[in-house]
Amino acid sequence: MKNKRHIIQAVEPGSIAEELELEPGDVLLKINGNEIEDVFDYKYYADSESMVMLVEKADGQLWELETDHDYEDLGITFENGLMSDYKSCCNRCIFCFIDQMPPGMRETLYFKDDDSRLSFLQGNYITLTNMKDSDIERIIRFHLAPINISVHTTNPELRCKMLHNRFAGEALKRMDRLFEAKVPMNGQIVLCRGINDKEELGKTIGDLAKYLPYMESVSVVPVGLSKFREGLEPLEPFDKEAAEEALEIIEEWQKKIFKENGTHFIHASDEFYILAERELPKASRYDGYPQLENGVGMLRLLDCEVTEALNEPIPANPQEEIISIATGYLAYPYVKKQAEKITKKYPQKKVDVYAIRNDFFGEQITVAGLLTGQDIINQLKGKNLGQRLLLPSCMFRRGEEVFLDDITRVEVQNALQVPVNIVKSGGQDLVYGILGVSKPEKDQESPDFNHGYEPEEILWNG
Repeated sequence: MKNKRHIIQAVEPGSIAEELELEPGDVLLKINGNEIEDVFDYKYYADSESMVMLVEKADGQLWELETDHDYEDLGITFENGLMSDYKSCCNRCIFCFIDQMPPGMRETLYFKDDDSRLSFLQGNYITLTNMKDSDIERIIRFHLAPINISVHTTNPELRCKMLHNRFAGEALKRMDRLFEAKVPMNGQIVLCRGINDKEELGKTIGDLAKYLPYMESVSVVPVGLSKFREGLEPLEPFDKEAAEEALEIIEEWQKKIFKENGTHFIHASDEFYILAERELPKASRYDGYPQLENGVGMLRLLDCEVTEALNEPIPANPQEEIISIATGYLAYPYVKKQAEKITKKYPQKKVDVYAIRNDFFGEQITVAGLLTGQDIINQLKGKNLGQRLLLPSCMFRRGEEVFLDDITRVEVQNALQVPVNIVKSGGQDLVYGILGVSKPEKDQESPDFNHGYEPEEILWNG
């Protein structure tokens, strides 16, 4: 790691850090005599009944601060949240979405992440290719879990080809060590037609099932193909027949594994069912939705949550109103169905749902999280959008109101001349967003199941 100077950016008022007279600009050097490599060292060594911190003050003085209490959080924010450099990807995956982007976008969108620490902190999926044995042992020692692994195939030669990395096949052996140490894992397969599907898919599922129960779940998602693929490996999109074939393999393995282990284990993303024109599985098939971040079960959960929310009393009387919702082609028929359920119970609301075609990346990209502000403006301009336009939070950068193309919510609002409300992607949030009433206080912090990732992270994770 290049940067070992862990500079404190902020100290929370009333925290143990404030009691110890730590200040912004102070540098954390050691805890209990141990040098701090990154955020995991910090959390591991700080989680003790007694602790001695070595800190360098702004004037160069070294302070040794001791506390004999066990604190879950010291109240420190560092300038670098990871407390070290990010590890970039050393692969050139044939399906990488970042390689399929046009020039001129914000810099963070071109950074290829393959950092195991972000697997634990943000849920990112990693290939294991830039990890050392010492990294694996550190995960085991610190009891970090779960680790999310981009597997794609368990055929070592094929994996080397798909990742364009001659060490990609060998890296699969690190799952053996994680299994031996009983480290919980989740897997991901980006399915490329004619490459790792059919027999290869069946073999991969069977191989990964051997890691049960510590490999807790595996998702299969179709490769995303933008219109910017000139000079890249030729890949075909999945059509109805290919999607049906993939589902048959996945569901056959689901039955076998459930019979033997009581878990369905392997899950197809919602997109496969839509492409195959098949009904979504029942909620019980999703094993508690462990793969929502990969688009597995989002639409079924949305349906369940809307139904549940409509059975609860609404804390205010909804007013008569015409509103609009914009989403991607993938979710459009399902969001429309939920809107109809809501307006059936609350007829004072009229809702128009618009499917936004992805002209920016190409029509084969159908998820809402990869839509841009310019496509929304171009396709909704001139339409009667009513009193409000609702947009799902997955379209925006986390914590900000900015689309992938750097257009802001306010700019969309001004261009369309209608107030734009950002709505979390849970079913209850959709109900309350349409009704235009505040959620009960007990539900204010409900999870945004479709926004574990910001758009950059959707790109990173295929």
